[in-house]
Amino acid sequence: MDDSGLFEAPSATAMRPLLGQTILVVEDSRYACDAIRLMCLHSGARIRRADCLKSARRHLQIYRPSVIIVDMGLPDGSGAELIADLAGKSPRIEVILGLSGDDETEGRAMQAGANGFLTKPLTSLAYFQTTILKLLPEDRRPCELSLVRDETICPDPLAYQDDMAHIADVLAGPTDHRTLDYVAQFLSSVARDAQDRALAKAAQQLALSRTSGAPTTALAARVAGLVQNRLERQEAI
Repeated sequence: MDDSGLFEAPSATAMRPLLGQTILVVEDSRYACDAIRLMCLHSGARIRRADCLKSARRHLQIYRPSVIIVDMGLPDGSGAELIADLAGKSPRIEVILGLSGDDETEGRAMQAGANGFLTKPLTSLAYFQTTILKLLPEDRRPCELSLVRDETICPDPLAYQDDMAHIADVLAGPTDHRTLDYVAQFLSSVARDAQDRALAKAAQQLALSRTSGAPTTALAARVAGLVQNRLERQEAI
């Protein structure tokens, strides 16, 4: 009996079109990352996570993913830096994607060398799958893109609590201009994704004040208070 096929990797299917792919997600929000984790689970892909540029580079010294998804706003720099580094390497990672809720960053991602871009909030399984599949070689696609099924993905609310705890820790330290810029950017994105309108609005006001050079002490205190309120409630937004 020929049993050579017993050790072959399983083939991707229409139900699990990303089977065999390894996806590295460079994303500091646990809420956003949980959405991608669930999409990978439904798609058959393996997932690894890095929460900053430094962590991503450590991963890449050991593992070579077939797909990398890079958030454009990270705590230690811009995702465009990492995209540019990866785009210039040989052999090149097959699919490099930028990720953001800010449409204005798409151009920066593409200019840095990304193959494509994912827009937050990520809720559509079909959008996630087809964005990746259309960038893979044709012989790596298990089906016509039109046959990819859709499903709405809802991240775990506890992941949102983790994000609030992360920002509470950041705000507990020195709040210089760079820290406030990061807090405003992070919360504007994750609060919008979680439909937490009050926190998203406060974060956006903080960002606007930073951009215009207006005083930020009161706004930063309001943001910190809203974050603490969500931690004390210990419930989903």
